[in-house]
Amino acid sequence: MKHLIKIILIIASFFALTFILVKITGVLSVEQIKAWFLQAKELSPYYMGGIVVLLLFSDLFIAIPTLTVITLSGYFLGFQYGAISSLIGLTLSGLTGYGLSNAFGEKIFKFLLKKEEARKEAKQTFIQHGFIMILLSRAMPILPEVTACLAGMTNMKFAKFVSSWLLSSVPYVIIISYAGSVSSLENPKPAIYTAIGVSATLWLGWYLFNKKRKKSVAI
Repeated sequence: MKHLIKIILIIASFFALTFILVKITGVLSVEQIKAWFLQAKELSPYYMGGIVVLLLFSDLFIAIPTLTVITLSGYFLGFQYGAISSLIGLTLSGLTGYGLSNAFGEKIFKFLLKKEEARKEAKQTFIQHGFIMILLSRAMPILPEVTACLAGMTNMKFAKFVSSWLLSSVPYVIIISYAGSVSSLENPKPAIYTAIGVSATLWLGWYLFNKKRKKSVAI
């Protein structure tokens, strides 16, 4: 497991660096995203839906506040269109991350882990636990993109990746976008409580997963 954790930390550090750069430069701040949504609202919901898709897709390359974007999509577009736009964006991000990593990830994998034995151990660990890791990845920022890239690098079966990605994304998008649709500037509590509840549930899932994994290793 230690070699897989090493890879996760290195890839996560890269995504974290983009988040820091975004914060320092002030590009793609929450305030800016809100301003774009307000401007797009005056034009057409299609423009706003396109912005949602583009932002969530670009999360693969630049760390974006995904939870905020999905919440705002529900608020500005309504539950149905907000959820559809968000799901399209997340799906494009995941598929692109998987595809690029599957095509070019082997070289990166060899660069990050020099020893073949270490690479085999990392791949085997992800193949064994990758489905659950993707399923619970939305417990924290950056991790979904990291697991999508790892799925491509380790040659996880495409159908298995897609099923785990959708099982992770669809309920998340539905819950968050609905919370955004029933929230307002005067009453943001539904969105706030939902974000806390979803995060707590996913973290509980990680705790149970890790507990079960340690128990199986001990046996």
